[in-house]
Amino acid sequence: MRGNERQRLIVERLRGAQQVTVAELAEVTGASEMTVRRDLDVLAAHGVLRRVHGGAVPATPSGVEPPFAARAVSAPGAKKAIARAAVELIRDGETIVLDSGTTALEVARLLRDRAVTVMPLSLHAVTELLDAPRVRLLVPGGEPRPGELAMIGPLTLASLRMLRFDVAVLSPCAFDLEAGLTAFDLHDAEVKQQAIAVSARSLVLVDGAKWDRAALAHICAADRPDVVVTDPTAPEDQRRALAERGVLVHVAAEEH
Repeated sequence: MRGNERQRLIVERLRGAQQVTVAELAEVTGASEMTVRRDLDVLAAHGVLRRVHGGAVPATPSGVEPPFAARAVSAPGAKKAIARAAVELIRDGETIVLDSGTTALEVARLLRDRAVTVMPLSLHAVTELLDAPRVRLLVPGGEPRPGELAMIGPLTLASLRMLRFDVAVLSPCAFDLEAGLTAFDLHDAEVKQQAIAVSARSLVLVDGAKWDRAALAHICAADRPDVVVTDPTAPEDQRRALAERGVLVHVAAEEH
């Protein structure tokens, strides 16, 4: 198979998947993994895709947010591992403002049996915690974004300003050492900023696919959070650079 045919096939595979691996592309194209890696590098240079550890993901425009349902099935093992590591950093009795997003929803599921006070910023997480026996649940005002069900608007901001939390658990849309934490929606970014402002410390959850990316709306600098929890697919050199800036970086491995 010629190079342009392989690359066309790679692009077609990415249209129907959140991620492709070098191994599966080598099997489909009949080419060596080294050849596939070169093809991926060429496509990445043209902005067609973004390279990640072991493969590639689509190059999402900075103003286009992938649907919640699509993100919910992307990298589930990594998100569960990140959520477990984050919950281990939360003590019983603490007050938590819990961000919207699929990884934050995993945190909500793990908090169900914990003696904590939680204000979720998503109706998905509110629903998850409604009947949690030991959780004191606070529900913010505001307007839920369609599909996302993330709470936004002046009522949400007012709810946050009235309170003080021990910890903000944030799940940004993208993370980059230079661009910092970013979100696709301007109102969502504003809510995240307020959550940081009213919390004594912040835990940021970013799986490897979110690294080295930037979305439209700036939230804060990369070194503003106290802790970043990620997985082994996050670029090691960038993890090290972030730690050198004073951020505690936790790498959570998936359970097998």
